[in-house]
Amino acid sequence: MLHATVVDEQRRLVTNLPKAAFTVYEDGVAQVTTSFHRDDVPVAMGIVIDNSGSMREKRDKVNQAVLNLIKASNPNDEIFVVNFSQDPYLDQDFTSNVDLLEQALHKLSSAGSTALYDAIIASAVHLKNNNRIDRKVLLVITDGRDNASQETLQQATRRLQQENGPTLYAIGLLSDEMQQSGVNALQSFADSTGGVAFFPRSLDEVDDITKTVARDIRSQYTIGYKPSNPRQNSNYRAIRVTAQAPGYRQLTVRTRSGYYPGELVH
Repeated sequence: MLHATVVDEQRRLVTNLPKAAFTVYEDGVAQVTTSFHRDDVPVAMGIVIDNSGSMREKRDKVNQAVLNLIKASNPNDEIFVVNFSQDPYLDQDFTSNVDLLEQALHKLSSAGSTALYDAIIASAVHLKNNNRIDRKVLLVITDGRDNASQETLQQATRRLQQENGPTLYAIGLLSDEMQQSGVNALQSFADSTGGVAFFPRSLDEVDDITKTVARDIRSQYTIGYKPSNPRQNSNYRAIRVTAQAPGYRQLTVRTRSGYYPGELVH
């Protein structure tokens, strides 16, 4: 199952395309689409927020922006909140209750370390364990590069690239700590899963970004296909999706770049 966002040449969302507009390629071979939806169906979402000391003065604006995203989302979404510094804490498990989610956003600490990869892997596992909802999303907000994880960037990337893995959106709040390696990691996570990485120059931009993410999630197409190559090994399979429709000169489809079939990574 692929979750895809389509934009035109002006980067505007395109939400009214039929099934026939899309072609799915796996390892360069066109696939037969078996299912297609463009409904605003609920998602299971993990909100993963850096809780290290450097985020303390940023959290009020970040929390309000995240709360606005929650309120703009499908009311049947199931959302959990993870605050992380050196360790990730599940401060609110899956719920649709806005008040409970708001309380979890206000649980702060002053720890200095940033174990981003550990938090992403733990959150992806928790998402996968939600069997009620097929569409999975992670929103990650941090102001620093990883400096404390047990897991590596490669392990985190592989976890996100499991079959039917989550779409990851990232907000990197650029600071002196956010070196190029941190930017590259967030960009890589987003690109490989069909999400978007944002790097606002000021905290005032975060609210508009979270509203953009909410619109993006609610405007996705869901495309299902059964791979024509039945091989059972766990080698990486590359995915590309194209779209063409009358009245559009150029359409860009954003979805995951590939997956490792049938693999469980712990």
